[in-house]
Amino acid sequence: MSHHQQQSSNGHDDDDLNPTTTAGYRVGEKKTMDQYNELDANDESLRRWKESLGIPAASAAGAGNDPHNVQVMRLALQVEGRPDVILDLTQSDDLIKKHPFTIKEGVEYRLRVEFHVRNSIVSGLKYLHVVKRKGMRVDKMEAMIGSYAASPDLYTKIFQTEDAPSGILFRGSYDVKSKFIDDDGTVHREWNWSFDIKKDW
Repeated sequence: MSHHQQQSSNGHDDDDLNPTTTAGYRVGEKKTMDQYNELDANDESLRRWKESLGIPAASAAGAGNDPHNVQVMRLALQVEGRPDVILDLTQSDDLIKKHPFTIKEGVEYRLRVEFHVRNSIVSGLKYLHVVKRKGMRVDKMEAMIGSYAASPDLYTKIFQTEDAPSGILFRGSYDVKSKFIDDDGTVHREWNWSFDIKKDW
């Protein structure tokens, strides 16, 4: 399915969806937007500096009472010359699983994710997915998304171009398990979806 394609016979989803780690790396302290605003309550220059980095004031963050800090809204399949195929991730997992993508064999495509960060800065956000066919892992993707401040704006990340495999042996249905995880190990969203590789759209 992609440039990261690899064969594996293990069926351990938990192991498959673990992000890579760097030895000796220590996660920094996490602070909520309220804590950051308390830190600079009497420092106008610090407040302006934070805003220049894209860290909004608490009144602009739009955090509300949503307990989920990162809310993943959509996953899209982009193919040049075709309308985007959109997977609405605000639906239940059952509905998401029932509506697979169709990918024409051999095409170049890119995945795009759209998400909100609501309550606090998120550090080292990653997207991971594992693709399986008939229970066997055929692909794993791990991509750094980055660090983001809480904001009412919708963030968008477009991943690198991938190549769909071609040939009769690759046609059929594939199951995918995806995860949004940050550098302190917090899983913000995990979901299952599927796609079909066909001879044509």
